[in-house]
Amino acid sequence: MTGEFLLELLSEEIPARMQARAAEDLARLVADGLAAQGLKPAETRAFATPRRLVLCLTGLPSAQPDVTEERRGPKVGAPAQALEGFLKANGAALADLAERDTPKGKFHFLDIHRTGRPTAAVLADILAEALPRFPWPKSMRWGERSERWVRPLEGILCLFEGQVVPLAFAGREAGNVTKGHRFLAPDAFTVADFADYAAKLEAAKVMLDPVRRRDLIAAQAESLAAARGLAVLPDAGLLAEVAGLVECPNVLIGRIDDAFMAVPREVLSTSMRTHQKYFSLTDASGALAPFFLVVSNMETADAGATIAAGNERVLRARLSDARFFWDSDRAATLESRIPALADRIFHAALGSVLDKAERIAALAARIAPAIGADADKAARAARLAKADLSTEMVGEFPELQGVMGRYYALHDGEDATVAAAVADHYAPQGPSDACPSAPVSVAVALADKIDSLTGFFAIDEKPTGSRDPYALRRAALGIVRLVLENRLRLPLKPLFAAAHGLYAVPGLRPAETVADELIDFLADRLKVHLREQGVGHDVIAAVFAKDRDDDLVRFLARVSALRGFLEGEDGRNLVIAYRRAANIVRIEEKKDGRSFAEAPVAADLATAEETALSAALETAIAESAAKLAAEDFTAAMAALAALRAPVDAFFDKVTVNADDPKLRSNRLRLLSRIGAAMESVADFSRLEG
Repeated sequence: MTGEFLLELLSEEIPARMQARAAEDLARLVADGLAAQGLKPAETRAFATPRRLVLCLTGLPSAQPDVTEERRGPKVGAPAQALEGFLKANGAALADLAERDTPKGKFHFLDIHRTGRPTAAVLADILAEALPRFPWPKSMRWGERSERWVRPLEGILCLFEGQVVPLAFAGREAGNVTKGHRFLAPDAFTVADFADYAAKLEAAKVMLDPVRRRDLIAAQAESLAAARGLAVLPDAGLLAEVAGLVECPNVLIGRIDDAFMAVPREVLSTSMRTHQKYFSLTDASGALAPFFLVVSNMETADAGATIAAGNERVLRARLSDARFFWDSDRAATLESRIPALADRIFHAALGSVLDKAERIAALAARIAPAIGADADKAARAARLAKADLSTEMVGEFPELQGVMGRYYALHDGEDATVAAAVADHYAPQGPSDACPSAPVSVAVALADKIDSLTGFFAIDEKPTGSRDPYALRRAALGIVRLVLENRLRLPLKPLFAAAHGLYAVPGLRPAETVADELIDFLADRLKVHLREQGVGHDVIAAVFAKDRDDDLVRFLARVSALRGFLEGEDGRNLVIAYRRAANIVRIEEKKDGRSFAEAPVAADLATAEETALSAALETAIAESAAKLAAEDFTAAMAALAALRAPVDAFFDKVTVNADDPKLRSNRLRLLSRIGAAMESVADFSRLEG
């Protein structure tokens, strides 16, 4: 017989960002505790609302299974003292023992029968242990209580098979009672099981499932926007957050005063999102519309009109502040704010933000000619890039740094490409972030990231494990994307060395060491980038081990060529033959204590297969070398693929370890030559499978 377990922990409002993880943690802690007691539910469901964590387990046995354990005691005939010790340790009498034969002789055995405990009692013990150590990111005590919870606990509903599970925590006794929506249905009601609980909650204006709440909010928002010919500005993070702020979602529309529409759209949308959790709307042209959406947790007789009007008043105050910052910041030029960067520390060992701005200006000017950008504009944009950090708007909304710099630069009459580079220089900041393509923007974005990587590696502040406080992995991946997506033929090692030379601080690690480590670090980021595109890490390693190329476009072309080679039948079979040849040569070199790397002797080629293979090898080596020099890596691989037939024929017809020492030595040289030919393009020993 199986039963259902239902647990609800009702509290003051749980922060939205903690809800999903808390529901997962509750399910995990209870499931782990049950598993340790030999119990496993058929189905586990966990939910979270702003005021409650809920867990429902179905298909749980009514009790633990009975257990019989056999314990082996001393050997029959062992000293009495040993037998007495065994009986005492197990609380048994001599009559409880049985004698049984084993491969090692006859032993005393004790059979211990343990009746399974009721599941309700097991659950009570598990929860009594789990709740006090629940892993909230932040928790609190209240009143005279010593226990901690995310917010003051109001009640515990705890049922198994419809009966209350005895449980006490934080001054609350478990029962079969809960409450609905705080304002719309605050009265308590009793619950029999999950179906009864879910139905009564719904009637009490509580939508339990966060996915349903999220989907309802999205549908209502789209409907309200469409009714005015508008669209909701996509914001998955905000949607998830507001779904955790309400138990009875109702989306309402409000209007933004026209007086605020001259403020940049990013300021309006950021202010509404950050402070008020409002959704922005756009018109058919993509411009920000003078409307917003607010998600209410109430139902009102006037269909939310009063709530919408109240939110409009609150928004006016918020946007008045934003408009003040906008007007105030434009009273001073962006250039005039540069000296203030001297008061901002980039890093205690690496100087101020002003120092950084001057370094990236010099580095951007160096990069610019190599990628077709104007060096003067790149240097100008780099000097201005961090200046908006000193503005009131960015002080209020740090996420707008760069964006506001662009607006202020345009207001000051700066060149449009310079202003765009100021906005773009932080990008790309993640895999979904757009990558700059304008040459000046690319030069400044590269300079900023190269400067940061070089500085932190120079003071040995490298990422370790999951720790990356300075976001250096993100910076490295940004360089990879900037170079590859813009097809830049840009050797990076000299740029790391140049960036190192721009740091006027003592105690840095050597430039050569730092540059080498950064090339390896970029290669690791490139592996991650390519793995997402289905390229095996071993393919990347095979190319990188042969040539630690700091030209990422060329490196990618080599990887692509090797990948294509391995996808063909000739390539796959040739790799198998390469491994066979390499293994034979390695074994025989170890046996003879000598190398067989010399070229084979033409006069000692005794069979047609040896002659054909030798000729094919010389042709393939010459052709692949020429194609490699021309950076035609696919053709270089094709030259190697032509070796498949003569290599197969050689292994089919020729005995390598011939009795004649001269023939054996020459054939081993041929096999060594196969390895040399293939390893001219990649280290095939790094390939897996």
